[in-house]
Amino acid sequence: MTEHFPPGLMISAPASGTGKTTVMLGLLRALAEDGLRVQPFKSGPDYIDPAFHRAACGRASFNLDTWSMGPGLFGAIAAQAQGADICVAEGSMGLFDGVATQGFSGFGSSAETAGKMGWPVVLVIDVGGQAQSAAATALGFARYDPDCHVAGVILNRVASPRHERLTRLGMERAGVPVLGALPRRGDLTLPERHLGLIQAVEHPDLEAAIAGYAAFLRDHVDLAALRALAKGNAQMAAGALPKPPAQRIALAQDAAFSFTYPHVLKGWRGAGAEILPFSPLADEAPDPSADLVWLPGGYPELHAGRIASAERFLTGLRAHAESRPVHGECGGYMVLGAGLVDKEGTRHAMAGLLGLVTSYEKRKLHLGYRRAVLEGPMPGHAPGTCLRGHEFHYSTILAQPDAPLAHVADADGTAVPETGSRRGHVTGTFFHLIAAEAS
Repeated sequence: MTEHFPPGLMISAPASGTGKTTVMLGLLRALAEDGLRVQPFKSGPDYIDPAFHRAACGRASFNLDTWSMGPGLFGAIAAQAQGADICVAEGSMGLFDGVATQGFSGFGSSAETAGKMGWPVVLVIDVGGQAQSAAATALGFARYDPDCHVAGVILNRVASPRHERLTRLGMERAGVPVLGALPRRGDLTLPERHLGLIQAVEHPDLEAAIAGYAAFLRDHVDLAALRALAKGNAQMAAGALPKPPAQRIALAQDAAFSFTYPHVLKGWRGAGAEILPFSPLADEAPDPSADLVWLPGGYPELHAGRIASAERFLTGLRAHAESRPVHGECGGYMVLGAGLVDKEGTRHAMAGLLGLVTSYEKRKLHLGYRRAVLEGPMPGHAPGTCLRGHEFHYSTILAQPDAPLAHVADADGTAVPETGSRRGHVTGTFFHLIAAEAS
């Protein structure tokens, strides 16, 4: 099936930390306030930003990823833009930064996503500590890849009118259009923790923050020029979203269990699966009629004491595991284990359905794409299936005594020790599943 898409833009930057997320949220809200139906996307494997996007424009945001998604899935996710007037995507890291060095469909950069969709790139440049020299950065990005069209820049953290004038002179000399200049303001940063931004539901006053970003952009960015730049491919082949692993799925959903990719849940619901949400932090047990219990990732290390004392949740989870499948991803996997050591060094007993013991006492970053070949069955997937996903956590494995779930490798094909585990009806992985490879 071939789909036609509305025009779009990619909001990217030379590096992380330049302010592109606040620009993205302000732009989404401003365009929505102007009466446009805005479809947000996130380039790359991020499960926090899409919730902020939805809060900004009222429309569900989806990840597009050139490494982990084949053309059919990529097209199916892009097709969620049907009915929108404009697409706005937020890049990850720097524009050309790909986590992978060996491609599936690609290497995972925002430039690749923009290229596949035919979107021009708007580069958000932090000009703090420089003026005309920022133009050299912009010019380098504009010329680095002839297949990637950098349509203009937004200058961020401008110190003064003189600073703006000098920086604009440099951009004029380089032939790079300036679409806006944002004065330096200390109140425009979003709260963060070790995996990036805090979750949207945790922001103390998210609505006021987004409204402020939109007003700020209206004052300092040429929104009409931005809209006029939007372009896109006329068509793309669309396949199917992921199929559900069961008919009735009890899904943990609260501040400790919230990292699920929107396209996965959209595919489950679209195929007729019933999602039965429950909150372990509220000591709710999974629905006893569920065919499958799924524990997503999140921040269990921040709530380990509450989880350890949630008797109804743990009793219900253990009862389900006696006869039906339970699966956990990253934080959910840790909760299925025997114990979790928090950053203070206190060990908390977890569900004990797997022997896994993890610790946050000594933080170690685990980050990157993962390709997993299943050695045992996992809900919805038979042994031998190749899965694509992404791992991002700071925990250390102290014990992992159960049978490995899969042979897991990074994007270079190098094996990693986070193989996942299986015992009886229970499985778990450190990576968050994005897609199964097409056979």
